[in-house]
Amino acid sequence: MDTAYMAEVFPLFVGAGITTLWTAAAGIALSIGVGLLCSIITYNKIPVLRVLVSVYIELSRNTPLLVQLFFLYYGLPKLGLVLSAEACGIIGLTFLGGSYMAEAFRSGLESVDRIQYETAQSLGFTGGQIMKNVVLPQALSVSMPALAANVIFLIKETSVFSAIALADLMYVTKDLIGLHYQTMETLLLLVISYLCILLPVSIAASIIERRMRHAGFGD
Repeated sequence: MDTAYMAEVFPLFVGAGITTLWTAAAGIALSIGVGLLCSIITYNKIPVLRVLVSVYIELSRNTPLLVQLFFLYYGLPKLGLVLSAEACGIIGLTFLGGSYMAEAFRSGLESVDRIQYETAQSLGFTGGQIMKNVVLPQALSVSMPALAANVIFLIKETSVFSAIALADLMYVTKDLIGLHYQTMETLLLLVISYLCILLPVSIAASIIERRMRHAGFGD
């Protein structure tokens, strides 16, 4: 094991890790927003929009992220729209993640007894107030395990960003292996890098879930 080589290339992994982390964070944040919006549309059975949401979810979940990225990065320029690798990565992750987040939120929303919604309506609450103060807090507690699993899944999916020349962890790993043939050392740094990103996320999700349940949101 060439520790001197690992120390030499370690700064490259730090930079690639930052790129991976911020693109993943942006895509995940947007996917949570998209997923929440889609789940609310489905929950409230809004005509037309509900059908569009169903089409989007089926399209997103049944096409690989790599295909979506190729369409964004190589296909859109043929139509005159050129996006950076970072933008394509974030949009692709949002498109994929939004459908998974929508299903997670939907299961949480459906776990809330409809009678609570109707009771709040009889007390004079508006639809927005009911969703914010009654439904979402309970739904979020139920959805938290699935949401956390989706976040981890989406971070792992960033490994295909290298296919569109985004300098993430996988791109740097393949580049270094091709240049120096130090396969074992490079792959070890890759594993350590992903562990440094994913392990804190997993621990934080577990803590948040326990605190929400302790606060009684899931009761």
